[in-house]
Amino acid sequence: MISLKSPRDIEGMRRAGQITAAARALAGKMVRPGVTTLEIDTAVRKFIESQGATPSFLGYGGFPASACISVNDEVIHGIPSNQVLKEGDIVSVDVGAYIGGFHGDCAGTYPCGKISDEAARLIAVTEQSFWEGMKFARFGYRVSDISHAVQKYVEENGFSVVRDYVGHGVGANLHESPEVPNYGKPGHGPRLAPGMTLAVEPMVNQGDWRVKVMKDGWTVRTADGSLAAHYENSILITKGEPEILTQVEDLRL
Repeated sequence: MISLKSPRDIEGMRRAGQITAAARALAGKMVRPGVTTLEIDTAVRKFIESQGATPSFLGYGGFPASACISVNDEVIHGIPSNQVLKEGDIVSVDVGAYIGGFHGDCAGTYPCGKISDEAARLIAVTEQSFWEGMKFARFGYRVSDISHAVQKYVEENGFSVVRDYVGHGVGANLHESPEVPNYGKPGHGPRLAPGMTLAVEPMVNQGDWRVKVMKDGWTVRTADGSLAAHYENSILITKGEPEILTQVEDLRL
């Protein structure tokens, strides 16, 4: 069942989203050669907890960290470790924060030092595909209208969208109905209504869309070893423009 949020719920979602977005920004600033993914994860956890919130991912389904940090051909769910980032890497960071009964969820992909032009284009197309989807995140459209817009933009730019993992509703639970794929024909799925809160998250591969799960049971890589990028925000459907809930406002990093 899809949960429509009350005005009070939405205020809670904004607070959770604000903390989550600030944690993402902090992680992005830390991406540079010589830093380990575990150092980034530790900083994310400390920041979220300093705001009175709890990392949404820590212990979720057994996940052992506060952030999913995925490097190069890792699409999502990378486990932070002593891996040292190097010049030319691209680093996807997915974070969530829980406070006051609600979750925020967002992600971004960041360059580590100087990266290739193609890697930079992959990151830019992935983020822009989110905004293309937002053109249809309005009252009266359907979920698949967002999905189709994401896919169309990505494929027009020569990349592919992951099929095995999708966006989702978000709120009192980290994952709620409905699912929000990044592909599909328009005009299908639930109709968007004010009060719906969704985590829209294009996952884009440089090569083929197929992926594989590593032996750790979490890390998802591109099947062909090509680069991958990820961009996500939690959004609110309104009677007008969609509201991005995962925005940084007045939080010191």
